[in-house]
Amino acid sequence: MATVDADLGPAPGGGGPSLATRFRRLPVDVWFKPLVIVVLAAGFFTWYATATFTDTEKAQLQWSVLQDTIWAHIKLTVIAAAIVIAIAVPLGILLTRPSLRRLTPIAVGVANVGQAAPAVGLLVLFTFAFGTGFKTAVLGLVVYAVLPILQNTIIGLRQVDANTIEASRGIGYSAARTLFQVELPLAVPVILNGVRTALVILVGTATLSTFIGATSLGTLITTGVNLFLPKVLVAGAILVALLALVIDWLGRLVELAATPKGVA
Repeated sequence: MATVDADLGPAPGGGGPSLATRFRRLPVDVWFKPLVIVVLAAGFFTWYATATFTDTEKAQLQWSVLQDTIWAHIKLTVIAAAIVIAIAVPLGILLTRPSLRRLTPIAVGVANVGQAAPAVGLLVLFTFAFGTGFKTAVLGLVVYAVLPILQNTIIGLRQVDANTIEASRGIGYSAARTLFQVELPLAVPVILNGVRTALVILVGTATLSTFIGATSLGTLITTGVNLFLPKVLVAGAILVALLALVIDWLGRLVELAATPKGVA
């Protein structure tokens, strides 16, 4: 006989929780954040479709230009994030190995320089060294976002129970196999949380790239401020907020999907 959930009807297949029951068990941010995104997006596009713009505002907010600006911002963020992940995760793994563990405070201290320095100042320094443009903006963003992923990779691997690692070695796993099949899967939630944090930081900080000649949603914000165009300024700010919320939510979904069963 099929099992029945008191409020939600029969569970599909006659066993296990129903779809709605599983939905209720999801963390609040997983289902609540999309509602915020939908409401904010609906409000923005309703305003965008009904507002009256001056010729100057239209030059910045016409859809073709807006699409290019949004895509430039996403491209800047994604490329910087990919480089940061490619650097910080392997480095974090190396720094948790016994032979290199003593170097951890030095590496974290160097990575912390990017977070401690003002983002605008960092970009200006790189501009003096490498000139203006997209590549310099990416470099500045990479330096600024290394710390969360590096730190979380180290913390995630260090919190893996030593007895679990010892048991893995005891059944014949090599050090490399233990790392990839035991340590990293157990550290995934913490590592991905660092990646999600870095992505949100990058989305916000990428707006500053407009000061060194790289197109981003910051272009709308600075244009709105410099020319006193409140509609352009508000549009840029809302789009940055929307992009940050969407990326944070997608990162949370990946985090949940990649977390092994039974790992909190």
